[in-house]
Amino acid sequence: MGWNGDDGMRILYCGDVVGASGRQVVLQHVPELRMRLRLDFVVVNGENAAHGFGITARICDDLYKAGVNVITLGNHAWDQRDIIAHIDHEPRLVRPLNYPAGTPGRGAAVYDAAGGRKILVVQLMGRLFMDALDDPFAALDVLLNQYPLGRKVQAILVDVHGEASSEKMALAHLADGRASLVVGSHTHVPTADAQILPHGTAYQTDAGMCGDYNSVIGLVKEQPLSRFTRKMPTEKLQPAEGEGTLCGVYVETDDVKGRAKRIHPVRLGGRLHSTSPA
Repeated sequence: MGWNGDDGMRILYCGDVVGASGRQVVLQHVPELRMRLRLDFVVVNGENAAHGFGITARICDDLYKAGVNVITLGNHAWDQRDIIAHIDHEPRLVRPLNYPAGTPGRGAAVYDAAGGRKILVVQLMGRLFMDALDDPFAALDVLLNQYPLGRKVQAILVDVHGEASSEKMALAHLADGRASLVVGSHTHVPTADAQILPHGTAYQTDAGMCGDYNSVIGLVKEQPLSRFTRKMPTEKLQPAEGEGTLCGVYVETDDVKGRAKRIHPVRLGGRLHSTSPA
């Protein structure tokens, strides 16, 4: 993939891949998007890719072959136990940065992109309505001070895996001008607030999921509906397996300072209204 020169970097982030429907739509569309948009880097959240819970090494390999550069995880990172041994030997897998010290894997890493440029990919996990992890604000602040945007790295992508929109927004404002893109994951619902913040960081509260939207956040409808209406346990939740929609965010950066100059939601296939950059 050639360097875009004065056009800056072209980055695609795809939201949580849920089950087989999510995997299929990503494998279908990412190769075409790489060519059509001349993408320099693709990041996908894969924490629900293995039947809705976790990810396997084989699924990782399938995503890499389709053109995905890095896979981020989240609160379901360890649901497939074999990934625990795999993650230390696979630099393209990124789990939340604010996990406790000693957790396997890495929460941030620098990767090569076209034209000799570097991109830092970071994942954080929110604490509101989530597990009580280390402070994501402190972790992000320290990291961004270590990697000045436009100097040590030419782009920085931050995946905030969290339940609360307020927490995601606050982290984005902390990073404004210091990251190229802050994008939310975990809720599986694409938000309508794609924007460039005052100091040049692109932001969207949640990219949405890659999966079947004829569902409850990617799960077969009857099981969660029964839990809500009857307050009774059901059999294990299953991912919906109808036609999938790819949901993500496309960003173009300024190659001088690494800040965003364009952000555009991406939705392809399935039930949602389709949109992608011209």
